[in-house]
Parts: sequence; structure tokens; C-alpha cells
Amino acid sequence: MSASAPAGPAPGAARALVVHVDGGARGNPGPAAIGVVVATADGDVLHEIAERIGVATNNVAEYRAVLRGIESATELGATELRLVNDSQLIARQLTGVYRVKHPAMKPLHAETMQALAPFARWEIRSVPREQNARADALVNAALDAG
Repeated sequence: MSASAPAGPAPGAARALVVHVDGGARGNPGPAAIGVVVATADGDVLHEIAERIGVATNNVAEYRAVLRGIESATELGATELRLVNDSQLIARQLTGVYRVKHPAMKPLHAETMQALAPFARWEIRSVPREQNARADALVNAALDAG
């Protein structure tokens, strides 16, 4: 489910992309998948990902979705990033509102913060699942296909 990438931004130009991400597991832990939708600020979809990631918890799947979203945005030339997810926990951990207490989550948090470091600006916000419907649908499509 991939669209061809448009030409990158002009040298020195900012390119802001919006990345909707979702991760989910059937069982916790259980078979897990991620969904990623990368779009322009105007809503033009540039790339979508629906991918199984093996057995994981919901929170691990959420972090893996964020990481794949960052990776895709980077490949598409983003210099600014707006992440949208439906996990308040992950959003608050990434913004520093919550500390990461679970030992298994600390490496994923550190990897995500490192992946975000090159961006001139980034933000993450948590929305109700209905406002993240396409990413959620991609998660379910990947799980159903497996």
C-alpha cells in the first residue's frame, strides 16, 4: 500500500509532514501490527504502511508504529513532523509529561527520541481513535491478513 514519493523539498526549504500512527495487539501480548499514514499538511497521502510485527504488547506496537512513521517521514524528506496517535501514554512519554517506568519500554523510548532529534521541529498529539481511523484500519488489515 504505497504511493510513489514526490520530489523532496528544495534545498533549505522546510517540509512538514503529518504522520498518523497506530499499533495494536490481539491479546496483550499477542499478534501485533502497525499502521502508518504519511501525509502533507494539506492532507494528501504520500505513503501508507500496514505491517505485522510479530508478538508484542499494545504499547510496544504503538512505539514501533511511531518509529516506522518517523522512518517514512525521513525518507520523504520531512524536516518538521507532526505525529498523531491514539495512545495518550506514548504521547505523554515522548513529550516528557510521563516518565518511562517499564524496563522493556525504555529502549523503545530512547530509540524514538534519537529518531526525532534530527527534525527542526516535531510534535505529537493523542486523539480519539475515530480521528485516527485510517491508521487503525491499517493495523486491523495487517492483523486480518496474517
